[in-house]
Amino acid sequence: MSPVFPTVREVLALDPVRRGAPRLVAGEAALDRPVRWVHVAEVPDIATLLGGGELVLTTGIGLPADDAGLRAFIGDLAQVGVSGLVVELGRRYPSEVPRVMAAAAERRGLPLVELRRATPFVRITEAVHALIVDAQLHELRATEEIHQRFTDLSVEGAGAAEVVRQAAELAGCPVVLENLSRQVLGYDPAGESAELLLDGWEQHSRRIRPTGRTAYDADSGWLVTTVGARGQDWGRLLLRWPAGGDLGAGRPVGSPPTRLTILVERAASTLALGRLIRRDAEGLERQLHRTLLTALLDHSRPVDEIALRARALGVTLDRRHLVGIMVRHRRDRTPGHPVPGEGGPAADGSGPPPATGSWPAPATPADPPAGPARLRDLAEAVGQALRETKLSGLTSPVDDQAVGVLLALPDATAEERALTAFAAALRRRHPDQPVPPGGGGVIIAAGSGVGSLREVRRSLVEARQLAEAARRDRRDLPIFRLPHVGLAGLLHLLRDEPRLQTFVERELGALLTHDAHHPREQLLGTLRAYLEQGRNKSAGAAAAHLSRPAFYERLARIGRILAVDLDSVETCLSLHVALLALDAIRTP
Repeated sequence: MSPVFPTVREVLALDPVRRGAPRLVAGEAALDRPVRWVHVAEVPDIATLLGGGELVLTTGIGLPADDAGLRAFIGDLAQVGVSGLVVELGRRYPSEVPRVMAAAAERRGLPLVELRRATPFVRITEAVHALIVDAQLHELRATEEIHQRFTDLSVEGAGAAEVVRQAAELAGCPVVLENLSRQVLGYDPAGESAELLLDGWEQHSRRIRPTGRTAYDADSGWLVTTVGARGQDWGRLLLRWPAGGDLGAGRPVGSPPTRLTILVERAASTLALGRLIRRDAEGLERQLHRTLLTALLDHSRPVDEIALRARALGVTLDRRHLVGIMVRHRRDRTPGHPVPGEGGPAADGSGPPPATGSWPAPATPADPPAGPARLRDLAEAVGQALRETKLSGLTSPVDDQAVGVLLALPDATAEERALTAFAAALRRRHPDQPVPPGGGGVIIAAGSGVGSLREVRRSLVEARQLAEAARRDRRDLPIFRLPHVGLAGLLHLLRDEPRLQTFVERELGALLTHDAHHPREQLLGTLRAYLEQGRNKSAGAAAAHLSRPAFYERLARIGRILAVDLDSVETCLSLHVALLALDAIRTP
């Protein structure tokens, strides 16, 4: 996409200007300034009437006769931000502009051009203004295409990878989607080297600090917007402009075109909307179960309405002891080559791309079916286990990996007995349970029981987080409960929570940014050694392989960077939790 306004260089190449035999006298380095408008002026104080970005045309007949006046005239034009000055020779200056004018223009970086043949200024203004109007019309059409493209993507429920790809295609620039911890969720290099784009991404991203929700960081050349919805931000979308990362060499150095700002914001809103959308092809009853479970998780419907609709389905939730359960496979994908149409690309190459490092891998005989088919089998096994144990509740897949269950029990005393019976029935129904030595199998996680439908979201969310954290646990437990998960596990199951990522950034962000700018120091390792040795400075210095004076000096610097007292137990506890959370966020 070309910029909206032509540059001085492009104006000089127009036929009406070339007929005037233009000669550049000064300011060659600024020839790529955009020309917002063309203004004809014959008075020395014209700068007060300009707004910046104009190309000024003059015959010079009204310009000052003294050197100081010419310097002031050039200085005023440069200060107001004009794009350049074009002087027609013949009327005031027979053969060339005064040397003092050329010197002043060169010193102020203002392009100064002589027209050595008489040229009707109206021809120049008409040509430039037509170019500007055509470019603005092109910009309008491009903006309409952006709106239409992302509207279609929203309607189609396109995934993040497709949205990022389309954004890069429309912009012709590399695009990166990251979470709040600066981890890359998706990218498209737009034909450039992906390795160069992503090398050291976290450190590079921490140097990109625009102001505002959508802003351009001129130092790094990245246009950035925040991604989120309903007041919950969960990532950033970054577009590198100009493409190629070169902020000079004949490319515009100002702000990106307006259409790129519109593009990145529309792409971000499409990503945020896509995260809210859930699409599935299930039977009507299962859809109703899923609708109610999702409503409980999202607080999208009044609980009284949910209880009424559940009762119409034959599930009584009023005055019951309610327990949230999540059942999921320990592996997200089957190791081995995916089956077309079952969680991987189709035979024709369509469908979602593989997650790096997930597959293909050597297939094993114990591998269960992949993708949606495996989730449907699991959902059916869960439903059969509920029927076999004569338990009442809602059950349905709640996402692409987990089947949710809301058990409705007569009272709290029946909880352990019901959960044990359900787990045993599911084990009989589903051969992946218990955990085999290779770490596969099905995980059953149960949240804390609650006595009110208004509290049930806590139980369901707790179960979902426990199931996610249990994937890292190799123990053969029939049911995972909250006491089975320590602090590290708790932080792992919360690692995708924006509030935890915000906590990490608040506690450690300044230090991580410092390390990004000083990669040889890595003060985070010093802080880790100090905290892991129980705030024992001598032991910490030994663990960090530093002399005690050097270790103490580093600790003092860390304290200044974070603005904290590292002798405070409470402060160190908070920092240690943030370090554990950072490890959980960075661990797949």
